[in-house]
Amino acid sequence: MFQATRRRLALWYTAVTAILLLLFATGVYLYVRNTLIERVDDTLNHVVEVVERSLVIEPVNFQPDKLRVNVEASFRNNSHTAEDDRIDLEWFSPTGELWWSTFSEPINIPIHGNTGETVRVVRLGGWGDSELLLRQVTHRVEMGRQVLGYLRVSHPWFEVTKPSRQLIFDLALGIWLMVLSVAASGWFLSGKAMEPVGESYERLKQFTADASHELRSPIALIQTNVQVALADLDLETSSVAHYQQQLKLVERLTKRLGKLVNDLLFLARQDSEIGQEVFSTCPLDALLMEVVEEQQLVAKEKEITLTLNLVDPSLELDPELQDNWFTLMGNWDQLVRLCTNLIGNALHYTPTQGKVQVELARVSGVRYGVACLEVKISDTGVGIPPESLPRLFDRFYRVDPARTHQSRETTTSSGLGLAIAQAIVEHHQGQIQVESIFSKGTTFTVILPITLEY
Repeated sequence: MFQATRRRLALWYTAVTAILLLLFATGVYLYVRNTLIERVDDTLNHVVEVVERSLVIEPVNFQPDKLRVNVEASFRNNSHTAEDDRIDLEWFSPTGELWWSTFSEPINIPIHGNTGETVRVVRLGGWGDSELLLRQVTHRVEMGRQVLGYLRVSHPWFEVTKPSRQLIFDLALGIWLMVLSVAASGWFLSGKAMEPVGESYERLKQFTADASHELRSPIALIQTNVQVALADLDLETSSVAHYQQQLKLVERLTKRLGKLVNDLLFLARQDSEIGQEVFSTCPLDALLMEVVEEQQLVAKEKEITLTLNLVDPSLELDPELQDNWFTLMGNWDQLVRLCTNLIGNALHYTPTQGKVQVELARVSGVRYGVACLEVKISDTGVGIPPESLPRLFDRFYRVDPARTHQSRETTTSSGLGLAIAQAIVEHHQGQIQVESIFSKGTTFTVILPITLEY
């Protein structure tokens, strides 16, 4: 599918470029051709002016009111005085009769009053007919109201056709080479353009497969328990306690399934930016106090020391600034979920008699560009293998087996906790980082800007 799309993109790149190049080449050709024609016409008109000034005009039979052109005196050397031997001259009488010409053979083309035209001359010969194209300018010579004759100047048309053909060849070769280059670059660029699409598609396939797997397990268990309960009901051999046990299991699986669906819905909304909540001022110190207080029950059950350390501001600061030292713009519910996920993970993977420390500090804007709040959650747990760190925030990813073997039977984690944490941090325009030493502990660092940029 992606190769077909890539081919279509490359074909479109090539086709559009070829059309644009063809239009450009056509414009260049027409411009150059018209320029060549104008040059030839200018040359012919210049020859006409030179020859007209050199004409010898005299009265007919000593009658001043009747004039004529002395052809012998005017044109005896004109065949040698032309600017170029490729320019031919013809002199016609007032009635259109050819009197003098530099052509070796008359071309038998009637005169036309024009400023420039292209004519085709067919010459008959012993070896076959030959064809000659000429560019001609015809000028009527007048003296007062009397027409003395017509002067026609001819120039071979190959002065235009020869460079025009060469230009067509050069343009065609250039277009062909350019189209090949564009086709190659289009194939390369389309491949580059399709890379993120392919990666997104692969992530979508993986996400769909993982989600289907996670949803299939609780659904299958619910279906199995319901079928067993119905079978026992038909047999009327089970007690009420047995049914209650099965219903509790179904309830637990249903809650797990609902939590998974809610997590998927949350991530989908974050990806599509649908239903983004309005941010408000959030005192992060008060938020962390609430979360830590809630997690103390879990910590006591596991005999883990859970502490919260607030790095207080300097006493020299303004009192109002001190009161808002740990306040930022954000969504309270999402930040609670973020801190709960990270602290809950730290408690879950920290063994008995371990320690989990939460630290909140305000960091300088010199390092991050703006003033930020930094939350560090450190534990003395099992740590994370180095090879698992790059994929730690992938959806449905679980570190296996070193980090999950202790609770494989009881965990209800779907592998979405850290992905949700990362989505919340990115929603708040922040950063989340992790450092871990395997078998010694892990530290998650969350950096959140105090003010958001839109």
